[in-house]
Amino acid sequence: MKPLAREEDGETVAQALATGAARLRGAGVAAPRRDALLLLAAALEVDANMLRLRPERLLDAAEWSAFETLLSRRAGREPVSRIAGTREFWSLPFKITRDTLDPRPDSETLVEAVLARIGDRGAPLDILDLGTGSGCLLLALLNELPAARGLGVDISEGALKVARENAVALGLAGRADFLCAPWGAALGGAWQVIVSNPPYILSGELPDLAPEVQDFDPPLALAGGPDGLDAYRALAPEIARLMAAGGLAALEIETTQIDTVEALLRTAGLRDFGRERDLAGNWRCLLAGNAARPADWRK
Repeated sequence: MKPLAREEDGETVAQALATGAARLRGAGVAAPRRDALLLLAAALEVDANMLRLRPERLLDAAEWSAFETLLSRRAGREPVSRIAGTREFWSLPFKITRDTLDPRPDSETLVEAVLARIGDRGAPLDILDLGTGSGCLLLALLNELPAARGLGVDISEGALKVARENAVALGLAGRADFLCAPWGAALGGAWQVIVSNPPYILSGELPDLAPEVQDFDPPLALAGGPDGLDAYRALAPEIARLMAAGGLAALEIETTQIDTVEALLRTAGLRDFGRERDLAGNWRCLLAGNAARPADWRK
């Protein structure tokens, strides 16, 4: 990326934002003004609102150089969250690395759906998160359920290292364990709540993903096989085997897959299905229970 021009007497915050937004816009970034603001705040190590209040503030040479470095990374389509190394999810800060999926706001639909169906948030629930990644689903639920304990399972040791660090940072390490394994194959027991955000993108669609996803999210967290359903075929019998009587499962899905995934779960012996839409109105969460599912979880 060509170095940004800088006047001898320094650029103001307003000028830097205009220059940065123009450069990001030219690189095809979807929200160039917002991202320029977040990157400038990171470069100056201040809150973004402070920059809005002081548009006349001058940048010194070191600050300008730091901003230029971050702009170069974003112009290469590296997401702001990955540049910062953190992503907010369920109003909690989560560390992310190249080993973890960057949590999306749509995935909060699963957390909301589970919490809406739990009558007593003080109950000592056992929660299983299959494909935990950064741990965002499991840890968000544990943060809301003070008597619950949970296990996050992932095939990536790198992702589990990040999840453990997030559990410590959020003060939840005492109630969260993590295991390296393929889905639920190594597990036994009976779990009251099972959640999962499995890979569900069709193999043929991977080349069409935005660079922010294709180049920076781990392929294992994206690729769902030729029809996007490989993970669900593996998960369905495991969920049926591991779910406690009266248990609840919540799976993230792509909206066009919901009927097929429900059929897979039904064939595995699950029932009492429910569906939840994300903020864009797309089906995002498929819920399932078993024969002994309590009435207050049916919705």
